Amino acid sequence: MNIAYMGIALLSLVAIEGPSSCAGVPESDQKQSAQQEVMLAQATGAIGMPAITNFQERRMLKQILELRDTAVTTVTYITDLSGHLHKVCDSIGYGLPYATQYTNPGKPVGGGQALAVLPQADPNGLFSPASAEGTWINCLNPTTKSVQVVYIEPRVIVSPFALSVP
Repeated sequence: MNIAYMGIALLSLVAIEGPSSCAGVPESDQKQSAQQEVMLAQATGAIGMPAITNFQERRMLKQILELRDTAVTTVTYITDLSGHLHKVCDSIGYGLPYATQYTNPGKPVGGGQALAVLPQADPNGLFSPASAEGTWINCLNPTTKSVQVVYIEPRVIVSPFALSVP
């Protein structure tokens, strides 16, 4: 093992098992965590990081985030239990998961070092769930062509073009 990695591993072990250990955390968990840090340091030293040079996935995610930031015309579908598509509406955007929160869902409390994280309400005073099945869709009203929000519980498919429906 490289001397530098041994030093990192030793510091990790001392930091985890030292006098500043977390109150209430079982000693066996602290020891396992320290051992895991040692193993990860060894693995990083032996294998290193992947040789990523094109960053294609990062480029793709950037493009997706930029598309989500535009008012792209889409078509929203749901699937039935047989996997068949059913058009819900012409829509704007890709839908917003119900559990998306406008504010940070938790706020640290306890002074300089957070002793706990408490739930924080959204601006409407409600506490959003950590996960939910529903999706908010900006559907185009077929009569007025104005955008109206529709809440959908089943799994959805939102596409910027019409999908062939059998």
